[in-house]
Amino acid sequence: MSDDPEAYCRDVEAYLCRKNDGHLIRIVGPAFEQVCGWAARGIPIKLVSRGIDRYFERYYSKGPRRRPVRIEFCEADVLDVFDEWRRAVGVARLSADRPSDEEPARKEGTLPAHLERLVARLTALRAGEDRRLDAVLDDIVREVDAARGGSKSVRGDARTALVERLRALDARLVQAARDVCDATTLQRLEDDADRELAPFRQRMSAEAYAQSKQLCVDRLVREHLRLPVIAFE
Repeated sequence: MSDDPEAYCRDVEAYLCRKNDGHLIRIVGPAFEQVCGWAARGIPIKLVSRGIDRYFERYYSKGPRRRPVRIEFCEADVLDVFDEWRRAVGVARLSADRPSDEEPARKEGTLPAHLERLVARLTALRAGEDRRLDAVLDDIVREVDAARGGSKSVRGDARTALVERLRALDARLVQAARDVCDATTLQRLEDDADRELAPFRQRMSAEAYAQSKQLCVDRLVREHLRLPVIAFE
């Protein structure tokens, strides 16, 4: 929970203003209550910004903008980003506003489609200027590309084994990414993770917090190097 909901709202307002090319729409009335609700749920400002970005991406994809975006339009995307973050860092069960057994299943398409996207993203990443992950990227691209060919017909134990293998490749990629980050970068990402998890820390055991922080840092490392998620959930 934010200690200062008004400051939280002003930060959201300022970010939305920048996304609206400087057009300021005040967050007042019901919109203010809505954003205060995000603060009460412990949604980090960084995640609110991602949710706003996600809405704008869809808005721009439909053609030229006709009017400035209001914060109310972004709520579904903000909550989606927050749900994804909670599951990724292991704090999904701590929120009192949505029991864990009511968490919606979010599967981004089929396994074959996931592998297709992965090959495209990994190949593009491999062609970038950063060469530090070339060796591990080469290995993963080859393996994912080989798996892609028969993925439409894979079933049962073979499918389970493939999903587990993707999870292992994902862990390998994240570890390689950690290894190429310098100490200053890792410390900055650990500090960011502490800030993101701060609203939930008092409700977590030391062991649970350490695990969630590890997952949070892994996610931030992935974002820092713009790495795709290899695992398929």
